[in-house]
Amino acid sequence: MENNLKPNVLKNPKFKKFLNDGWDLLKFAIMALVIVIPIRMWIAQPFVVSGESMFPTFDNGQYLIVDEISYILGSAHRGDVVVFRYPGDPSRFFIKRIIGLPNETINIKDSKVTIINKDHPEGFTLTEPYINEKTFEGGTYKTKDGEYFVLGDNRNRSSDSRYWGILPKKLLIGKAFLRLLPFKEVSYLPGNYNQ
Repeated sequence: MENNLKPNVLKNPKFKKFLNDGWDLLKFAIMALVIVIPIRMWIAQPFVVSGESMFPTFDNGQYLIVDEISYILGSAHRGDVVVFRYPGDPSRFFIKRIIGLPNETINIKDSKVTIINKDHPEGFTLTEPYINEKTFEGGTYKTKDGEYFVLGDNRNRSSDSRYWGILPKKLLIGKAFLRLLPFKEVSYLPGNYNQ
């Protein structure tokens, strides 16, 4: 007479717990993907600051979350810090500050930025507490419908609209929404300054 002393694996409580834990983990992973992928693709995305063009507002290597949905639902504002595809090579991403809005004339003279538009036909000079340079180059620039003029806060070390031209709205990705790293500088809408 044969005595089967091997326990049935399916009835083993440890194995059942293992299967239940595995199933819970799989459900969590599926839910995370269902939530995270749409957020990552259409609402927000990470961005790491590279270079000195936005110093002192942002340092090289800071980690940001970019709000992509605001510009789908609305328009950009003067002073927004934005991430966009570089017009000269759309595979590259830049971060700058919006200075000029559609249908404006931007005049940079004697290191002062003056905006001329239909509400201010005589122009008004921007207050820019976010820059620390006393002198920087400029000229006169005009935007049309759906175009923006952007500058880096570190004006003398920034490749921006003064050099490569006006930024079309279609290249805007979104605005800086959160600064996550470094931890001591975590902030909401970092660098935004509306006038």
